[in-house]
Amino acid sequence: MQLRYNYRAYPDATQRRALAQAFGCARVVWNDCLRDRKDAHAAGLPYVKSAVLSRLRITQAKRTVERAWLADVSAVVLQQALRDLDTAYKNFFDSVTGKRQGRRVGPPRYKSKKDTRQSIRLNTNAFCLKDDGTVYVAKVGHLKVTWSRRLPAAPTSVTVTKDSCGRYFLSFVVDTEPDILPDMDHDTGIDLGLSAFAVPSDGMKIHSPRFLRRAEKKLKRLQRELSRKAKGSKNRAKARIKVARQHAKVADRRRDWHHKASTQIIRDNQAVFVEDLAVSGLGRTRLAKSVYDAGWSAFVGMLEYKAALHGRTFAKVDRAFPSSQICSACGLRDGPKPLHVREWTCGECGTVHDRDHNAARNVLYEGRRIVAAGRTETPNACGAPVRRAHVPAQPDEAGSPRKGQPTQAGIPGL
Repeated sequence: MQLRYNYRAYPDATQRRALAQAFGCARVVWNDCLRDRKDAHAAGLPYVKSAVLSRLRITQAKRTVERAWLADVSAVVLQQALRDLDTAYKNFFDSVTGKRQGRRVGPPRYKSKKDTRQSIRLNTNAFCLKDDGTVYVAKVGHLKVTWSRRLPAAPTSVTVTKDSCGRYFLSFVVDTEPDILPDMDHDTGIDLGLSAFAVPSDGMKIHSPRFLRRAEKKLKRLQRELSRKAKGSKNRAKARIKVARQHAKVADRRRDWHHKASTQIIRDNQAVFVEDLAVSGLGRTRLAKSVYDAGWSAFVGMLEYKAALHGRTFAKVDRAFPSSQICSACGLRDGPKPLHVREWTCGECGTVHDRDHNAARNVLYEGRRIVAAGRTETPNACGAPVRRAHVPAQPDEAGSPRKGQPTQAGIPGL
């Protein structure tokens, strides 16, 4: 499987100028090739092939006066920019035709030098790792890198990125074997929320650090200072970098906390089941800031790839599954409840439930059933009966599976 390792790089002034030139050349090639394909589409002509664009916009363009400076950077950077454009078009076509699942992918767009993120991608022909700990990049030089950990294998490609606050990163893609952890006799269902970030089915609660809320006071002051600076001035550029650095600190703290929490959950459980939440929909409500501060999508993505890496079972429960409406003791479904109801008593068996713990237990039962049945058959919100049998579905059972299959990774067995 392929993994990505990120490291902080510290180029000097000369290397920063060389990287800026490489960013600009890759952006120009992207925009020129994208313009040719859009013009051909508008004129009703066939799709322009990559070989034609490579010859026209890279090889021949270097010989012209207007694009002679393309020869000052590595040819690999320009070729990889064209390949990235091909990948963007492929994702767009697969999304339109239905081959790509998930959210719709739009067509490629033009890049701007004012974008907050600039990057180039190189293969093994344009970079190499040195014994002194530096990374040589073609026509840039030896970049000083802070190695937080060793690479498990030789990298196949590297992406050099500059973020909005002026930091440089090297992202290596490595082909490695799964690191299978010892088997555990425990599995868990996780209910994600805002008052408590995550509530596993064993009863404990993982409280949300709320990094953005804690940094709001300083962010407000920095934003106020930015708004008072004249547009186009150097003081405004300095103030913008201060705001970007503060946002980067918040994002780094959240990401670090997500990694630690997800790693602990994967190590302690043989199977992990979570609810598939509609984060984009919740982001349009009055709870948008708290939803994005929690970072549910990033956390669930970490659980998914770490489960595949360490040989664990991972599955998503359909978002329509009424986990908060069902009694985890007897299975009675007594209807929806407003958010301010944090505890409730089952009218059938009299069990007093904590809302989050009860939902986590129901997610666990449904996740076990999905893995045992090997198909998605969670009930929707239209009153379908709730079944929590821990046995595979019968071959002659009526009904059809949903279009979206459950995301399973690792060893599909408990």
